Amino acid sequence: MRVTIIGAAKSGLAAAELAQRQGHTVFVSDAKTQEASLQSIAHLQELGIDHEFGAHTDAALQSDLIILSPGVPPTNPVRIEAERQGIEVIGELEYASRFLTNPIVAITGTNGKTTTTALTAHVLQGCGKKAVTAGNIGTPLSSLVGNVSEATIIVTECSSYQLDSTVTFRPAVSMILNITPDHLSYHGTFSNYVHSKWKIVRNQNENDVVILNADDANAANAASVARSMVRFFSTEHDVEGAFIRGGEIILRDKQHSEETLMSLRRLGLPGVHNAANSMAATLAARAFEVRNEDIRDSLMSFNGVEHRLENTRIVKGVRFINDSKATNINATWYALSSYDRPIVWIAGGRGDNNDYVSLNDLVADNVKAIVCIGEEADAIFNHWCTTKRCVKAATLEEAVRAAMDIAVADEVVLFSPACKSFDMFANFEERGRAFKQFVTQL
Repeated sequence: MRVTIIGAAKSGLAAAELAQRQGHTVFVSDAKTQEASLQSIAHLQELGIDHEFGAHTDAALQSDLIILSPGVPPTNPVRIEAERQGIEVIGELEYASRFLTNPIVAITGTNGKTTTTALTAHVLQGCGKKAVTAGNIGTPLSSLVGNVSEATIIVTECSSYQLDSTVTFRPAVSMILNITPDHLSYHGTFSNYVHSKWKIVRNQNENDVVILNADDANAANAASVARSMVRFFSTEHDVEGAFIRGGEIILRDKQHSEETLMSLRRLGLPGVHNAANSMAATLAARAFEVRNEDIRDSLMSFNGVEHRLENTRIVKGVRFINDSKATNINATWYALSSYDRPIVWIAGGRGDNNDYVSLNDLVADNVKAIVCIGEEADAIFNHWCTTKRCVKAATLEEAVRAAMDIAVADEVVLFSPACKSFDMFANFEERGRAFKQFVTQL
């Protein structure tokens, strides 16, 4: 079988290796220049896999199957021509899942995916289960094929890009945390984006479980296409699943029998959004028949993930928080609502038609000053400069120093950009690491 991989980043390379292990003839095509892809080229040469960089040529179409890396849009010329010619086109997530018999917990949502993926695996491990994380969180699903025991539960973070190109992908447990406008330049419309998220549940059957956020209509309405058992979580209402009452997490089954899991104060992560993430992880763990006591202990011991409300350092009583993973307005909304002390907020980057109005109340109540950076610096400055102290910084390093000058003891410097990283950095991870480096140098 001839297999073409479009895109030579981490998941593309993992798919290429998997296809080669299956005995197929593999070809990798990437539009990035050779100069920007030296590591990928060296790796492919070492494996003896044919490749092209700098453009997609007709060689990419000499194939029986084309596997897309995440983010290859529907407008990609090779993708369009392959579909016209009737060549099967799928994503790396779909391809890898065809070789796995492991129970899969698949998690998607506009925000909170990474934290909830790591938290769910942490809870399962704390309950005595073998569990690993994969997918958009960092480890391509393809790299797990043949490398984990069949009993291992794979907890995979699924982006809309990955789900968009699935066909038969069927997780034992699926989860939709929330759906708000994002990645519209890829999907074209919000409706397309919503339905790409809903694909996580479409192949499930009555033996599977889907966990939905009852407080988010776009997520909750996925129940209308589900054949699996539906469980809800909510911070606002009593639901069948998990909800909050009197400052405690309550679990309710189909027979409306209730039990108290734990107090919110005992959760390892702050903020109401993390209470929601914790309830979702709890429902996923309960699908594997584990004890509430083990779930409770695991939720208490979880300290979060890198680049998501990550405690970086305390300098002269000022707490610095790295929330570089907040690449959109909604993620930053959660961050700004998580602290009960004044915030000096570092924001900006590359916008995605950002509308900052939804943050106005939180900024008014919780933010002392704003340091504006990147391509969105002027937009952020102009939006709030009449109501808050706002300054502009040419670089992230300059922004960190400016925030330190403004903040005083018992305040928080929160780096939660609400923007993509691509104006100044390769990705949010590089941006977060740079922030932590500059804070360390203070």
